[in-house]
Amino acid sequence: MPTSNTPIHWFELPRAPAAGTVLSSVNDLPDQQATMLALDTGGGVAQPFHLLLLREGAQVRAFVNRCPHFGVPLAAKQTQLISKPGTSITCNVHYARFRWSDGVCESGECVGEGLIPVPLVIAADGQLSIAAAEIPHE
Repeated sequence: MPTSNTPIHWFELPRAPAAGTVLSSVNDLPDQQATMLALDTGGGVAQPFHLLLLREGAQVRAFVNRCPHFGVPLAAKQTQLISKPGTSITCNVHYARFRWSDGVCESGECVGEGLIPVPLVIAADGQLSIAAAEIPHE
């Protein structure tokens, strides 16, 4: 389970992008692939906000590219990212494996924890942007 100082929502993270931030066009993302994206949201190139975009056909999922075990990106470079399209993404720091469908860790040091999801909106022209955050009522 996440620790008490681990944010549960993407918008609680430092330098989180604003809702409406344009990320890409769906057609610019390779189908059946996890794509790493680094956004400059005020921290410059030295401190970007890291995202993972997972495309399967017309469907795209997004997660914060941050392992819940160490708090670092799952890979330093796109070429180092380990994934099985439609099945899993693996952290190449300590090999925790996360489900493609929901980001939940199913193997490794952080079993039961998960990647932080980021809601997306896909416009009619295929433009992909961050959706407005839904703040749960507690």
